[in-house]
Amino acid sequence: MELELRHLRAICAIADAGSLSKAAVRLGVSQPALTMLLARVEDLVGGRLFVRDRSGARPTDLGETALRQARLLLADLDAFAADLATRPAGPRSPRIATAHLACLSKIVDALEKHFPAGDPTVQVEPSTLVLCNLLERSHADLAIICQLDNQELPLPADIPRRTIIPKFPFFIALSHDHPLASRPEIALEDLADERWICPPGADDGSLASLRAMCRKAGFTPKIRFHAPSGGASDLIAAGHAVRLVEPGSRSQACAIRPLKGDPSTGRLLLAWRRQAFPEEAIRALCHAIGAAYTTHAEETATYARWWRSHPEAHPWTA
Repeated sequence: MELELRHLRAICAIADAGSLSKAAVRLGVSQPALTMLLARVEDLVGGRLFVRDRSGARPTDLGETALRQARLLLADLDAFAADLATRPAGPRSPRIATAHLACLSKIVDALEKHFPAGDPTVQVEPSTLVLCNLLERSHADLAIICQLDNQELPLPADIPRRTIIPKFPFFIALSHDHPLASRPEIALEDLADERWICPPGADDGSLASLRAMCRKAGFTPKIRFHAPSGGASDLIAAGHAVRLVEPGSRSQACAIRPLKGDPSTGRLLLAWRRQAFPEEAIRALCHAIGAAYTTHAEETATYARWWRSHPEAHPWTA
């Protein structure tokens, strides 16, 4: 017996539903049949994919890995079928994938001006790994990617990339009532006793980066919450946790402060499929996105002070 698409759809359904009984209803099969199918899949992969108890079914570490790969493969298949079924007779709109950026609306404005006749589609993903996969698998024509320090991008050598913003820092979000919120900047070591929200895209390096910079500051971060990018603001506002955020983030509910000495930085890149865009178009698009990012940075009070004092972070014009 070999793994089949129905096996992948089944484990995804179990993860999405949170229990075998609910997943069985969604799939239109009996629970005993789904239980038997799961046992066969676990036998094939050589380990348990879910922990099952009275509260439902939760993925194991092996299950999380299997689910990530299964979702990518199923997305490939669905996109393949949809592309064949809906392929227009004329040129199609550019497909753009982008990191979850605080300046997203301004970047979309820049994209729409750059592609006035193309009306591009935009897919937002917090994970660098997913963005690279979308580009590599031809599900996106162009990707705007945040690359952390010392992070290797899993992109083939034939996919070109260009730096838009050569450096940006990460700030910290915490409750307005937090004792440290009154400071203009916060030393990382002063956050040693805090509970943290896991950064989005943990599977591709952001969690490792958080742990590495905290180690340098002399402590191990206590990861207590996992939430999607942009989520869990209420937890921060109530004082339950802190979180690394983009420097241009704006929030009425939370205080956002720079970290002293910029212990973690990244850069903003554009990567694209060579056959989709000429070099002149990419150069113009980089300038447009860089200008949009700069406008957002200068309009965000906390970030503006950092931005103006770090000219090395400004977009390259070459």
